[in-house]
Amino acid sequence: MEQGNQFGKFLETLRGKMSLRKVASKSGLSHAYIRDLELGRNRTTNDIIKPSPDTLRKLSQAYQYPYTDLLMKAGYLEEASSWQAPGEIRLDNVWYVEFGTKSIKYFSQDGIVEENVESLVAFTSFIEALMDLHFVKMDMHLFVNLNKIKKYASSEGKLYFDTFENEPCITITTMAQMKYHQIILDYVARNTGLALEADADARQLPMKAKLIT
Repeated sequence: MEQGNQFGKFLETLRGKMSLRKVASKSGLSHAYIRDLELGRNRTTNDIIKPSPDTLRKLSQAYQYPYTDLLMKAGYLEEASSWQAPGEIRLDNVWYVEFGTKSIKYFSQDGIVEENVESLVAFTSFIEALMDLHFVKMDMHLFVNLNKIKKYASSEGKLYFDTFENEPCITITTMAQMKYHQIILDYVARNTGLALEADADARQLPMKAKLIT
């Protein structure tokens, strides 16, 4: 972690010429709180303050700065820390991943593997690995592998990992449907080798789908 108030000064450097109110608008944080973070203390109580991981995520988005790097600078992650799935799990073979408060479950054709964990804060690099493999966040605790979806029942919001609608299937949120409807259709077409409408060939699949934030 940055020593003394070096982290606060670093945040101020990130802000640059952007006004506090502009950052507040981008991050959803109050401009007064952002300034307190830069000073490293609450100006009302004079207590030393440290931003939470959630606050850092908002600032990383506002400043377009890597979230993992910000966590490291704030002392939440060690420089060399990373997270990997259990040795018997290949993430590219996983249908979907469920995050619990103290566990991660991996669902695939080989069954379910559950691993107990201490804190989700340390899994930032793991989540980035999921994104690189075309997993997307369908709700607060569910990441789905787009490469494994074989059928999409949009009227019910159901995703199937078998063309014949065999179990298991999952139901995604309305927000996720609105966000990823066309992307899911494109991946289903590619995964099954089926053509979409005549203009489907003109579309290109995204190299990496973005997480819902």
